[in-house]
Amino acid sequence: MSTIVRIAGRGDGVTLDGRHVALAAPGDTIADDGSVVPGPHHATPPCRHFPACGGCQLQHLDDDSWSAFIADRIASALAAQGVTAPIRAPSLSPPRTRRRATLHFDPAGKLGFAAEKSHQLIDLQECHVLAPELFALVRPLKRLLTGFRARRRLDVHLALADQGADVLIIGIAPDGLAAHEAITAFAQEHRVARIAFDDGASPETRWEPDAATITLGGVPVPLPHGAFLQATREGEAALVAAVREAVAGAGVVADLFAGLGTFALALPGRVYAAEGARDAIMALKAAAARAQRPVFTEHRDLFRRPLTTAELDRFGAIVLDPPRAGAREQAVQLAASTSPVIAYVSCNPSSFARDAKMLVEGGYRLDWIQPVGQFRWSTHVELASRFSR
Repeated sequence: MSTIVRIAGRGDGVTLDGRHVALAAPGDTIADDGSVVPGPHHATPPCRHFPACGGCQLQHLDDDSWSAFIADRIASALAAQGVTAPIRAPSLSPPRTRRRATLHFDPAGKLGFAAEKSHQLIDLQECHVLAPELFALVRPLKRLLTGFRARRRLDVHLALADQGADVLIIGIAPDGLAAHEAITAFAQEHRVARIAFDDGASPETRWEPDAATITLGGVPVPLPHGAFLQATREGEAALVAAVREAVAGAGVVADLFAGLGTFALALPGRVYAAEGARDAIMALKAAAARAQRPVFTEHRDLFRRPLTTAELDRFGAIVLDPPRAGAREQAVQLAASTSPVIAYVSCNPSSFARDAKMLVEGGYRLDWIQPVGQFRWSTHVELASRFSR
């Protein structure tokens, strides 16, 4: 018999001799016939759709082993680049707290996540990751979309705005009086904040009694269609707390890849915010002006035009939260800068480790890493970190 000692990057259990076993947890033993004998960290999956549903890969792990998986993913990525750092205990979001998700609807009437390693859809009957307010819309949305007789798969983007659920459906633009009445009845009955459709041109809002906003740092920010939000409020709070700790005492701070202002609006003092998405930076600019916050915005593609070392040297601290590809171009400039502190937030340990290596080789010290598990029971890993010189 073999024993599972760790979890691989895609969720398989791994024995000491390197054998990969699906749906095995650390401490499980593998019998001679290949069956898994549950150990102390093997949890009973709560959802009937597991493991077929691609929304979760790790429901068979308890929180201790999920935390260890998250920390190990980060440590392994850093080790591959020859970098080490203290890794704190991960901050885990509870079940049923996801406030944004993308589901799919097919002409057969199924609405849900794609099956693991497949294009087939899981017709959601329950979900232990979605916030209850979003899951409550699944069946009503199925009825609504079935009536439109879609001929292809639709993407259904759900998010929780301050006013309620925000719904964006991509792939169809229903027209006619019957469709209008059905959309209005759905929106009124389920008290959604907004519903919009996009057939490939641009989103068209069909219902929005009050302008949809998302409160960040105590400031209501206009919410563009399909805008990026941290997956859970708990995850956002953990990342914001880590960033505030990292840059505490700095003077003027630069927030790069600022998005809607998750960090810019949570920081005291003056903040320069740069973002490549025009709708996001315009929303942040409007919200900061309305709240009289000293946030100075710039619409800037940081991949094509990163801040130069001369620009970076003006700031007491730099915050950056790039997409999954990381911030290679900006990291080159940061490594040559004299900014005393960098707070780097990442959703990809591999690209983070690549950029961290450049910063360390440029003279920075990686002080600590705060892992965050926002995507419950997923192999997706996020983190916040502090570099200093």
